[in-house]
Amino acid sequence: MKAFEKNIRKVEPYVPGEQPQNKVIKLNTNENPYPPAPGVTAALEKLNTDRLRLYPDPAAEVLVKELADFYGVGKDQVFVGVGSDDVLSMCFLTFFNSEKPIIFPDITYSFYKVWADLYRIPYECKPVDEKFCIRKEDYYGENGGVIFPNPNAPTGLYLELEDVEDIIAHNPDVIVIVDEAYIDFAGRSALELIERYENLIVVQTFSKARSMAGMRIGYAISNPALIRYLNDAKYSFNSYTMNLTSLICGAEAVKDRAYFEEGIQKIICTREWSKEELKKLGFSCLDSRANFIFAAHPSYDAKELFEYLKTQNIYVRYWESERIRQYLRITVGTESEMREFFEVLKKYMAKGDHS
Repeated sequence: MKAFEKNIRKVEPYVPGEQPQNKVIKLNTNENPYPPAPGVTAALEKLNTDRLRLYPDPAAEVLVKELADFYGVGKDQVFVGVGSDDVLSMCFLTFFNSEKPIIFPDITYSFYKVWADLYRIPYECKPVDEKFCIRKEDYYGENGGVIFPNPNAPTGLYLELEDVEDIIAHNPDVIVIVDEAYIDFAGRSALELIERYENLIVVQTFSKARSMAGMRIGYAISNPALIRYLNDAKYSFNSYTMNLTSLICGAEAVKDRAYFEEGIQKIICTREWSKEELKKLGFSCLDSRANFIFAAHPSYDAKELFEYLKTQNIYVRYWESERIRQYLRITVGTESEMREFFEVLKKYMAKGDHS
């Protein structure tokens, strides 16, 4: 080892889902199968490219205002970043500075461990139960902060709002972050609790329900004091985190509430139909409330099925992790994409037992 290597910060990075460049049915990274709101296309067509020579607004005013109006909060309660990953990373850096471990589920978004390692934050994983559910009682003890997704990933299971509130109420002395990347497909949001709990931060994204994963837009909503701390950290790190195109297009996406709600309902409808189709084929499916399904079959090895689907240009997500290695996470595509997925699945199963 070279002498300077002793001072290099080494981290095991997050591994994202594959992004194949050829034409495939892509059901592996929970992107929305429908295009963004029409106003986004119009904004791109009208964009004055001469503005690109200038720095964007560091306060992201145009986007912050639309989000504040949409959710009925003050502009000083909204923080935006380059995808919810950027927002969550900034939250880890800003709020998780205790010597006590932060806590999150053992089966959850794997980026949490990466950020904790990157920022040298001690952490403890709380095992989900045998049905993959978060046990709220596990989050009652002394800790340095709490974070969990709702719905959880990769399971898609939704924790009812009263249980979310129970976790927040039992942790008054630390920051509690509820990561709601998939909340629009699920149920009530923890945003209802913002005014009641000064230690709560809710993080959401444009990548799922708003069909804008390629724009990288995420945001946090909290009380003005915590948002101010986030902005202080951001301006100490990079003042211009949001590019001009994302700001303009993001604002247009928020304006079209009808398109947003219609798209969500289409995905929910296809999700519920797909669950039933999987069950007819003998799969066990968790009650996902996200835009994906977590499923396993007692007679078919998940990794073999995952590899076979790739040969048919259908990509789903698979992990080698011990408790979930027989599960596949299947993003909900369009109805036609899901029908093609099921046709391929049935052909595979018709060949006989692959266990």
